[in-house]
Order: sequence, then structure tokens, then C-alpha cells
Amino acid sequence: MLDGEKNIIKGAIRGKSSAFGLLYDHYQPRIYRFIYLKVSHREEAEDLTHQVFLSSWQNIGNYKFKGFPFSSWLYQIARNQVIDYYRTKKKNVSLESIADPEVESSSEKTIDSNLEFKRIRQAITKLNQEQQDVIIMRFIDDLSPQEVAVVLNKTSGAVRLLQHRAIKNLKIIMNNEA
Repeated sequence: MLDGEKNIIKGAIRGKSSAFGLLYDHYQPRIYRFIYLKVSHREEAEDLTHQVFLSSWQNIGNYKFKGFPFSSWLYQIARNQVIDYYRTKKKNVSLESIADPEVESSSEKTIDSNLEFKRIRQAITKLNQEQQDVIIMRFIDDLSPQEVAVVLNKTSGAVRLLQHRAIKNLKIIMNNEA
């Protein structure tokens, strides 16, 4: 959560572009990463991220503080953008062509990390849509179960159960591939 986020959001609701700019600067990398992991193409992820922030700027007056970070609202918008993207493209979610941006060196440790990342990424693609969302938001974007619940329109208990099932399924998938 951004320091003074409530006041910054109030400023953005009043139309202060500088306040919205602070929100954008803070949350854009997380939203981009979430979308990128879902669509697997940089250009499309950039376009969709742009659409998320354009939509949030246009609809910031409808934002209601419910005790969760502003990011929960942004993730809802991002998730809807990704769903709309796949509806229009008629494609399946593919995480397979993602390259880990952190992995650049060719050392043995990096190669091992890259191979493990690819193995996990492939296993995640075999989960259903909601389980993919929970794994990405909880473990990659480090959202709390309550924040994920807001995004998925579920209770935090349902998110914990979904997370448990996703992890269980990931273990099964990875053990079967080993």
C-alpha cells in the first residue's frame, strides 16, 4: 500500500492528474506483470496495462474505499481486461512463451533457475483460470488473501481453499512431470 494512499486517491477523484500519476507509478509494474503472465506478449501486455489505467482514470469517481489497497480495484480491472482480450482473440491462456526478465546471465545457477522457472510456468498453465489467478496474485504479486478475494469477488476463505487446491494440483503436475 502506498503511503498516504487514501489522500492520494481523494486527490485523483477530484481530478488531480499528479495524484493519479503517483498511483500509476506505484502500481503499473505490478499490473503489467500480472497481465504479462496472462497474455505472454509484451506489446499486448503493455496495451492492456494502458487500458487498465485509462479505464481506472475514467472511472476513479466510482472507486469506493473498502479497507483494501487501491491495487485490488486495479487487479479487478486488469482481470476483466484480460478476460475481454481472450474473448475477442478466442485464445487460451498461455504462460509458456514467457521469458523470465530477471534471468540474463549464463551462469550455472542462472540456467538452473531458468529451467526451474520454465518448469513451474508450464505447470501453472495446466491449472484452471482461477487457480492461475490465485497463484500469480498470491505468490508473484504478493497480495493478501483478502486482496485476492476482492479481485475474484470471493470470500477470503474461498481464496485460501482455492490456493490450497492450486498448490496441491501444482505438486501433482510437477511430480508427474519429474
